[in-house]
Amino acid sequence: MDQNAKMTLDEILAAPQREVESWHRLYGNSGLVSMLKSLNFNRKFTKALGVRVWDDEGREYLDFLGGYGSLNIGHNHPRVITALKKVLPETPKMLQTTLSNLDGGLKAKLAAITPGNLSTTFLGNSGAEAIEGAVKLARSATHRTNILATLKGFHGKTMGALSVTGKDMYQKPFAPLIPDCDFIPFNDIKALEKALAARDVAAFVVEPVQGEAGIIIPDKGYLRAAVELCRHYGTLLIADEIQTGLGRTGRLFACNWDEITPDIMTLAKSLSGGMVPIGAFITRRDIWNSAYGGMKKALLHTSTFGGNALACAAAIETINIIFDEKLTENAVEVGDYLIAELKNIAKTSKVIESVRGVGLMIGVEMIKPHSGFVKRRSEGYSATLASLIAGDLLNNQRIITAFTLNNPHTIRLEPPLLITKSDADILLSALEQSCNKNKSYARAIFSTAKNLIT
Repeated sequence: MDQNAKMTLDEILAAPQREVESWHRLYGNSGLVSMLKSLNFNRKFTKALGVRVWDDEGREYLDFLGGYGSLNIGHNHPRVITALKKVLPETPKMLQTTLSNLDGGLKAKLAAITPGNLSTTFLGNSGAEAIEGAVKLARSATHRTNILATLKGFHGKTMGALSVTGKDMYQKPFAPLIPDCDFIPFNDIKALEKALAARDVAAFVVEPVQGEAGIIIPDKGYLRAAVELCRHYGTLLIADEIQTGLGRTGRLFACNWDEITPDIMTLAKSLSGGMVPIGAFITRRDIWNSAYGGMKKALLHTSTFGGNALACAAAIETINIIFDEKLTENAVEVGDYLIAELKNIAKTSKVIESVRGVGLMIGVEMIKPHSGFVKRRSEGYSATLASLIAGDLLNNQRIITAFTLNNPHTIRLEPPLLITKSDADILLSALEQSCNKNKSYARAIFSTAKNLIT
């Protein structure tokens, strides 16, 4: 038997990072290993609490990435750990032949906090699974097949979710995807009405704020107008709140900014405090009944791990924490401060092109080369100025950030919602220093990423 097959959990936890890297390179995604190493991102973190994490040498880091928006309540919140301990010893974790207190209680809680008359929830395991379920629901309920989404939108990478993700780079290697999916520009009401006019669109899938596109915020009233158009043409609006939901933008849900109720809402990421995989979509009872009402259709859409005890307990306590600790309010206060100060830095910076944000969902877009060798070298993720500055922030300032997937020139700032203005000041000082150090795009490419150019 291979020696690796005999490894114990304790041995794996204690393995040095060079061995961990070898496992990933030999048995996992070797390209990802190369990408992380090129920016010196690969290091062994051994402890995390709140906004801070520590590596195996005891060095402290400030986390401004927050699990891509999954850690709204911070790392390892003690109340969630306590909640998980309550259900760990003897409670059945999955028992599909009965109705669970935790599953039912979480659904009741979601019905109470989501907008308007959203009332019926399906629980799964990820954001992509939530999108898959929402699209299936819309097709079945409307008896239409066409799905409309936005260019540069991001909804996941499983086959159905990828089919409504507006980025060719992710789609082309897997074509053909599911049929009858089309795209329009984000924040364009005229394009939406033109696409809906034939009355054959089952659903319009849209992020209230485009996350992976670089934190793109629509005009005020865009979502309200979109809902009205969808209702007029018999199309269901699916609001993807996977990244924006649960306080991230300074409202419990980003839909609240335009005071709208979507027909279907998807949730995931921070729903369990970043502790246990979970995803959900919630809709009106009449829409649910159109697709899955009655005993005959009750098992058309199911998920083995959906509604398991650990995920539901974590989600219930996470929601309570967001309210009890007033994290949504803190996202507004600290977010407004951080955005204002970032814009002040941008006024004198030679490398910051723009700053966009709402609450603690913030994008800092860096300049892009327009031609020549440097432009060619920056076409990959690892050689954009945003990625190089993110590397400098991590390696020299001990601040964790990353770029957005559909716009790798933008650094995303999505820290836990419990950060303070003092934490924000640390980030501001570090970013300003890093931008000053990298005044020249070419200099940044050659000095910080020599291994990418050779």
